[in-house]
Amino acid sequence: MNCSIISIGTELLMGQITNSNSVFLSQKLNEIGINVYYHFTVGDNAGRLEEILNDAMERSDIIITTGGLGPTQDDLTKETIGALLNKNMVLHEPSYDKLCSFFKKINRPMTENNLKQVSFPEGASILPNDFGTAPGFIVNHEGKMIVSFPGPPKEMTNMYKLYAEPYLRGLTEDIFYSKMLRFFGIGESHLETEISELISNQTNPTIAPYAKDGEVALRITAKATDILQAVELVEATIKKVHAKVGKYIYSYDDEEMVDVVGKELIDKGITISLAESCTGGLICSQLTNVAGISQSFDRGIITYSNNAKIEELGVKPETLIKYGAVSEETANEMVKGLRTITESDVCLAITGIAGPGGGTAEKPVGLVYIAAMFGDKHVIRKLNLSGDRERIRRLSLLYALDIVRKLIKS
Repeated sequence: MNCSIISIGTELLMGQITNSNSVFLSQKLNEIGINVYYHFTVGDNAGRLEEILNDAMERSDIIITTGGLGPTQDDLTKETIGALLNKNMVLHEPSYDKLCSFFKKINRPMTENNLKQVSFPEGASILPNDFGTAPGFIVNHEGKMIVSFPGPPKEMTNMYKLYAEPYLRGLTEDIFYSKMLRFFGIGESHLETEISELISNQTNPTIAPYAKDGEVALRITAKATDILQAVELVEATIKKVHAKVGKYIYSYDDEEMVDVVGKELIDKGITISLAESCTGGLICSQLTNVAGISQSFDRGIITYSNNAKIEELGVKPETLIKYGAVSEETANEMVKGLRTITESDVCLAITGIAGPGGGTAEKPVGLVYIAAMFGDKHVIRKLNLSGDRERIRRLSLLYALDIVRKLIKS
C-alpha cells in the first residue's frame, strides 16, 4: 500500500515551525510496510487543501493529514474532508463528554467553537487524544483511507503509536524489521562503492544509505511473514556489510557517537578528562548528557587562551611562541599536563582554528590537533576540516569521540 502525507498549517509554509511530524510518520509507516510516496504541505486554506486532497487520493491508497483539527476558524481539515467526501459532520458524544469534563476540570467555560473539535465526518472511527482536546479520526471512502491527526507533535506521536498504528498494521500481512548502522570515517560515495555489489543485488532485505554531517548511515530492512525470519535476513546482510566496511561502523543500533562512547566508558569503568580549546566545552557538554556518565567523567577544562593553557595544563610558553597554540606540540603538552593533573584513564586535548577568522596560509581555518592518552597508548591526530564554524566544531567533536572509542575498544 502507498501513502501520501499532507501537513496542514500556514506556519509550516512560513518556516515558523519545523515539520517534524512528516519525518516521524514516514519512518513509522515504512516500518510497517506502508510506502510513503508523497509529502505535501498546504496552508490553512480550504480550497487549496481540497485540491491537494484530490491529488493525493488519485495517487495513494492512504492519505494522512496532520494539523487543522482545533477549534478556530482556520482549523478546516475535518470540514474540508467531509465536504470532499460528501459526508455530513456528526457530533461524537464520547468525545463531547470528555471535552466537557476537561473544561470543567480547568474551571473555564467551553465556548461553542470547541464543538468543531468533537464533530467528525459521518462514519469516521475516532482516535482519542491523550494530550490535547482535538481527537483524530479515520474515514474510509471508495477504497481510499484518510487518517487525520492533530498538529502538535506530542499529541500526534502518542495518537499514532497507541491508536492508529495497531489499526494500520492490520492492513498488511508482512512483518518489516529494520536496523540502522552508523559509520564514521568514510564518506557516502566511498561507502556505496565498497558495498556496491550488495546494493546492486539487493532484493530483500533492502539497503538504503543516508548521509549526515560527517557521518553516514545504512538502513537495512527485511520483509517476512514472521519477526524471526525478518531478523535473520537483516543480520545476514549486516554480516556481509561488516565484512567489507566493518572498521567504520560505530553503532549497529542507530546510536549517536557520544552515546556509544559514553556507554563504553561506563561499562568498562574507564575514567576520562578533557581539555578543550577550539571546541569550547562542546565535547564535555555532549558527554555529560549521557545518563550515568558521572561514574566515568572526571572533569573538563576549557583552556581557550594561551595563559589558560600555561596555567591550567603546564604548556610551556616557549612551545606556544615557537609552534603556536594550534600545533602538534601544544596539543601534546596539553594532554600530558591533563594526565598529570587528573590521572584519569583517558585524557584528551583538542586545539584548533574553528573560524571564521584566525586562519593563515600556513594554518588555515579548519586546522585541528587532537591528542589522547590511554594507558601506554598515545595518539596525536592532525585534521584539516572544511565548512563553517559550527561544522568544524561538530566534526572536531566526532573525531575526538571516535579517537576515544578506538582507544578504549582496542
